[in-house]
Amino acid sequence: MFSKIITLIIKELQSLWRDKKSRGILIIMPLVQLFVFSLAATLEVKNVNIAVINNDRGSISQDLIEKFRGSNTFQKIYYLKNYNEAADYINTQKVIAVMSFQQNFSRKVLKGEPAEVQVILDGRKSNTSQIVYGYINRILDGFNSETADKFNMSKIENSVITRTWFNPNNEYIWFTVPGLLGILILTLALVITGLSIARERELGTFDQLLVSPIQPFEILIGKTVPGLIAGMAEAIIMIPLAVLIFKIPFTGSFWLLILSVFVFLLSVIGIGLFISSIAKTQQQAILGSFMFTSPSIVLSGFATPIENMPVWLQHLTLLNPLRYFITISKGIFLKDLPFDVVMANLIPMFLISIVTLTGAAAFFRRRLE
Repeated sequence: MFSKIITLIIKELQSLWRDKKSRGILIIMPLVQLFVFSLAATLEVKNVNIAVINNDRGSISQDLIEKFRGSNTFQKIYYLKNYNEAADYINTQKVIAVMSFQQNFSRKVLKGEPAEVQVILDGRKSNTSQIVYGYINRILDGFNSETADKFNMSKIENSVITRTWFNPNNEYIWFTVPGLLGILILTLALVITGLSIARERELGTFDQLLVSPIQPFEILIGKTVPGLIAGMAEAIIMIPLAVLIFKIPFTGSFWLLILSVFVFLLSVIGIGLFISSIAKTQQQAILGSFMFTSPSIVLSGFATPIENMPVWLQHLTLLNPLRYFITISKGIFLKDLPFDVVMANLIPMFLISIVTLTGAAAFFRRRLE
């Protein structure tokens, strides 16, 4: 029995390796995606343009504008005369925000009176606008403190001191790369297993496989292990790249993360085999894999917090193995996630893998009858 399974595994790996497209999927694409997505999938805002309507012309407003000019966030500052120009600049998306200083801004600041700065934001880019608004507020708060010290003005006694645990410099790539590890492993394993049986059908070799002296469960194992090997190899390559190239701190257990990758792959491979069993062509298998991958990423908490989703969607995420793996990956990378917390996420993934593999085996057997 074992010799048959090993022979089938070797045959499957050889068919993947001999095909140039499959080699690209196995090696090149995940690495390219890791580099591209790590730099592109970010909520940081840099190199945006803003405009200023300065009706004050005092020294205080000029100093404040220079603070914005010296920030890496803002690429260019336009000086406008009135609100008509501001509307034109926002409508044509030349700027993301317009700041307006009233005529007596500097005088009010020097007198210690409240001085308002109006900020007009482009609501079409709601997420970017909110982030830019946060940057503007941060610069204003810093400028207020500096001005109070410079002119010996009274300060507000209460202040907020912010500390960010596990990511002190708020490097967004530290948040992105551990999550991308799970997404790329999921995509790779799903495509490989999804194409396995569909490729046999398309090439006309599936019937030959059925009449050979191999049991259905042996065929399933032979189709499962290559995806498992490819996924594990990809994880072993990408984890060091994340640490060495992207400088992501790795504070937890490497072997605990590898164990999590293994269980995660089992849950994904079961889904891939199910898709492959119902697909008659490789194109159908790829479309089926895409239909699962997109909702899986959205419901994983990678881009948006699960807590912000409707309650019924939060319950639905409990069936998503990617949700648990991203929690483990981020935790092991950034904060040395304790063993009990890892197990609390590993056990649901293991249960999902049992369900998906059992379901794929039952469906595969039914299709053979």
